[in-house]
Amino acid sequence: MTITRRQALGGLSALGAAGLLARPSLAQQKTLIVPTLGGVWEQFWRDTVAPAFTEASGAAVTLDVGNGRVFGANLRAAGVDKPPYSIVMTNEVFAQGLRKEGFFEKLDMAKLPNYAATYPIAQGTDGYGVVACYSPIGLGYRTDMVQTPPKRWADLWENPEFAGRIGLYNFANSAGKMELLLASKLFGKDQYDSDAGFDALKKLGQVVQVDFNLSTALAGGEIVVAPFDFAEIARLKAQGLPVDYVIPEEGVLAFDQTLNILANGPEKDLAYQYADFILSAAMQEQLMKQFFVSPTNASVTAPEELAYEVPISGEAMGDILQWDWGYVNDNQAALSERWAATVG
Repeated sequence: MTITRRQALGGLSALGAAGLLARPSLAQQKTLIVPTLGGVWEQFWRDTVAPAFTEASGAAVTLDVGNGRVFGANLRAAGVDKPPYSIVMTNEVFAQGLRKEGFFEKLDMAKLPNYAATYPIAQGTDGYGVVACYSPIGLGYRTDMVQTPPKRWADLWENPEFAGRIGLYNFANSAGKMELLLASKLFGKDQYDSDAGFDALKKLGQVVQVDFNLSTALAGGEIVVAPFDFAEIARLKAQGLPVDYVIPEEGVLAFDQTLNILANGPEKDLAYQYADFILSAAMQEQLMKQFFVSPTNASVTAPEELAYEVPISGEAMGDILQWDWGYVNDNQAALSERWAATVG
């Protein structure tokens, strides 16, 4: 997930305000270290999530700000037996590698009752993790610079208006990896047909690549179309930029945030309590309203007033394409080198 997420609704909700009530003395509190993204995510966690969880659990929360790469590096530096965290929420591409190395345990469902309320698509880790939320990705474009709006991912290749004015995430970003897997699936046998995927990406010609932020290039007219999470386009449109998005016919990509419990974490029971708190309907609704993410608790769906900001909800969750992150991680070095040689 990018760290430039949006703040659509201001103020603290009742859930967050609960954190301002009286709490147990610090001497009686346990402390849970919670890794979180920076920027608006850190602020929301600091102002709302952390105090609300403290009120619910009696435990203190210490935030560790970074991203999936940073959290993974911290865990590997400490080792499997003495991790600095008890829980990690990160993109599944990073979680899969750490899971394979033995950092995470299979979830104890007795300690995670809200797991049963999540969509099946959020449970695709053989019980070792659960997706807390998705930021679905479609095609964002400039309405004033495009005569024929895109309808499909394939239009990136087929619409001559887009040539030389396409933006992509680079391979370091999980979205860049998804772009390769998608091209492989569209133009080859399946997501594993990387020869076909790279051949297709090469045919796009010159593209603008970024690690995190495509908004600047779109706002400046350097690009006219790119993979964008819907919430980012909604934010840009609210600022007055002539942009819109489409939900591609082939399905949507998505940034995911998977909750994982450390097998040897120092506060494992507290970590389960926190994970269940994040999966609760109340917290899922808060995350949806704050960041326009698609909640994974099936009891929470986007209301009519958020239909544009959160178009993937309810039955539409089935439109989120799924990828084999084990394949990506096992071939990371080779794929990265080939991306650099082929895409730039």
